[in-house]
Amino acid sequence: MNARVPLSSGFVNGDVSFWYRSSGVPPPGPRLDGDLQADVAIVGAGYTGLWTAYYLKKARPSLRVVLLEQEFAGFGASGRNGGWLTGDLAGSHERYGAGARRLQREMYASIDEVIAVCETESIDCDVVKGGVVNVARTPAQADRLRASVAAARAWGIEEADLRLADPAEHVRVAGALAASWSPHCARIQPAKLAQGLARAVRDLGVPVYERTPVTEIAPGRAVTPYGTVTAAYVIRATEGFTARLHGLRRQWLPMNSSMIVTEPLPASFWDEVGWRGAELLGDMAHYYMYAQRTADDRIAFGGRGRPYLYGSRIDARGRTHEWTVEALWRLLVDFFPAARSSSVAHAWSGVLGVPRDWCSTVHVDRATGLGWAGGYTGHGVTTTNLAGRTLRDLILGEETELTSLPWVGHRVRPWEPEPLRWMGVHAMYRLYRVADHRERSMPRTSALARFADLITGH
Repeated sequence: MNARVPLSSGFVNGDVSFWYRSSGVPPPGPRLDGDLQADVAIVGAGYTGLWTAYYLKKARPSLRVVLLEQEFAGFGASGRNGGWLTGDLAGSHERYGAGARRLQREMYASIDEVIAVCETESIDCDVVKGGVVNVARTPAQADRLRASVAAARAWGIEEADLRLADPAEHVRVAGALAASWSPHCARIQPAKLAQGLARAVRDLGVPVYERTPVTEIAPGRAVTPYGTVTAAYVIRATEGFTARLHGLRRQWLPMNSSMIVTEPLPASFWDEVGWRGAELLGDMAHYYMYAQRTADDRIAFGGRGRPYLYGSRIDARGRTHEWTVEALWRLLVDFFPAARSSSVAHAWSGVLGVPRDWCSTVHVDRATGLGWAGGYTGHGVTTTNLAGRTLRDLILGEETELTSLPWVGHRVRPWEPEPLRWMGVHAMYRLYRVADHRERSMPRTSALARFADLITGH
């Protein structure tokens, strides 16, 4: 590792994520052993699959629900994310149209739903609803921040839900010129939530077959090397790993995101920066960051590293490139110079699913029994809960407020074939990096960033 990054003596790179450090990576459970009949087969035991199984069994205990997972429950983004249980919409208000306001309200309500389930099921995942601060550190970022709050107001988001704030009101970030504040966000420990949900689902009688990769999804069946599950409904809950399935390589782009976490920081640090609660922290850069104060007083700090691997490949074990670790560390200490006395304890990466229009979707085709949810574009901790409840209603054939939301049945064209896909994504993020650099000395958003948005439809 680059000598410019101070690493702790027990530094780990990869090994899924830091979130499993205290408990250890769980040993995978039993794999499928032969053919099986079920009512609902769910492919993928991340948050989407777990929430869907949970709500189905709660609604209809007699349903035979089966979960199939290639590694272990919570192996993917569900066990690697930044721990943001956020109310931010996983997509664009404009693209969702007239129903976007209802969808936004359901997102806000989903935060409290997750917290309530954690209380009911005794899932201790360090959850604290501390809100979220977004900071702007250049005039151009400040202009975008004010514009985003104004646009939210036009969409019916009230001041109690999102407002401009004094940059020093919640967290003092070096160089912050402006800030916004929303109460609609909670900190979680991602792996604890995933493992707690897996336990709750198993307690409801749902078998979770781990070490069981699904090689084919078709109407009425999910095929694995160890047997075929036949079911009336087969639900794809594979998010960033969807590209591994036959015929779906261009469906959702597996976007890479990386994180580092510091050693525990002393009380004097938190007093100096004014970060006294469990607020989540983001910024208005194009090449944005996200951070949380962990329950044991570390900073978990994330952003984009190598955003995309050619051919939608995935580095499943979570190892992070040295230059990404260095870039994240430089940005962290730029935000908080007092953190220089700390060191990096762990680095890891994971993938999230990105549709071509950057809007999430949930769908069940009752004619074929095939369904899916995903494309969360980095907002999956909350959106998966809403997806699970919506898939429940769609599978049960119930017309509810959830099944009429605008993301239900939302369809979008696939990503371009290679090499156009690789060229477009890397060009986009190269332009964003350059735009961020240029905006240090200009008052408005760089035209390069606007061009990058056009390339990928962001």
